[in-house]
Amino acid sequence: MSPVVFQFGLAAVITLLAYLGVIGLLRWAEQRMLDIPNERSSHTHPTPRGGGLVIVVCTLLGLWLSDWFFAARIPVQAMAGYSLGAALIALVSWLDDLRSLSNRIRFSAHAAGALLILLAVGFWQEVDLPFVGFVHWGWLGVPFTFLWVVGLTNAYNFMDGIDGLAGSQAVIAGAGWAGLGWLGGEPLVSLLGLLVAGSSFGFLLHNWPPARIFMGDVGSAFLGFTFAALSVLAAQQNPRLAVAGILLLWPFLFDTAFTFLRRLRRRENVFAAHRSHLYQRLVIAGYSHRTVTLLYSGLALVGVVLAFGWVLELPGTDWLAVGIPSLLCLGLWRSVVHREYKLYRD
Repeated sequence: MSPVVFQFGLAAVITLLAYLGVIGLLRWAEQRMLDIPNERSSHTHPTPRGGGLVIVVCTLLGLWLSDWFFAARIPVQAMAGYSLGAALIALVSWLDDLRSLSNRIRFSAHAAGALLILLAVGFWQEVDLPFVGFVHWGWLGVPFTFLWVVGLTNAYNFMDGIDGLAGSQAVIAGAGWAGLGWLGGEPLVSLLGLLVAGSSFGFLLHNWPPARIFMGDVGSAFLGFTFAALSVLAAQQNPRLAVAGILLLWPFLFDTAFTFLRRLRRRENVFAAHRSHLYQRLVIAGYSHRTVTLLYSGLALVGVVLAFGWVLELPGTDWLAVGIPSLLCLGLWRSVVHREYKLYRD
């Protein structure tokens, strides 16, 4: 059996397990982890959360089953370091879903996960940037990699605020990483990307608007950490894949960075809960969860195409990798402002 056929078969099984796992979790979550709407919520009815636990279990289960039952040429050290970091972050996030933990405890877990990646996988010693070329960071890559892992873990968590958004992004970005892993001959990258896409799709069938269950921090923090780790892992073999990792998640990264800087400029508490992300402002302005989720899914698909063009070094990809996301960022922001102006004017 070829590695690609095996990975697809395993991903199909994991997708089914994730779908059934959420069904099994739903009744328990309805009694123990009900998300009651408040003034900062984007939902109006009490909804169970914590469904992302199924994504965690299915992804890690599939990863280790692949190592035990199939010679996938997967580096055990990298897989073990990632798994330990992901499990730690998922555990702390699950406890945070059950009863709110302090920012210090959550950040300590994220920092520990980032350190495990640095020790087991490595760091960005060099990256290939549009218009710049290869940048050799040496040991300066350590703090950059650490901040990338911790930052993306939190950014993905921030973006899990409406039905289907974080799950659909995970399906698209995971599939993108699977393709890039096959293209570059990196079995761990392709396998992990496919497992994330499959388990997230199984969950998304329950989370698609109107959602029956929410992902919770356990799922969103795990996914953010996983995508950050994939960027670091993949770039060890091909420095162009660091930028590809950014392109695959550019809608989430832009929304998070834009909102953070906007709140910082207004001297707001950037760690306090809020509803000022661009996707939240679109919902407040009258768009449905489904419409906003489909919009961000379309933007993410553009990122996948750009990531493949960048890795394949197609002509003009320097301009495209920078220009298209920049124009779309501007268009997204202007659309939000125009919608808000029209709403408040009326």
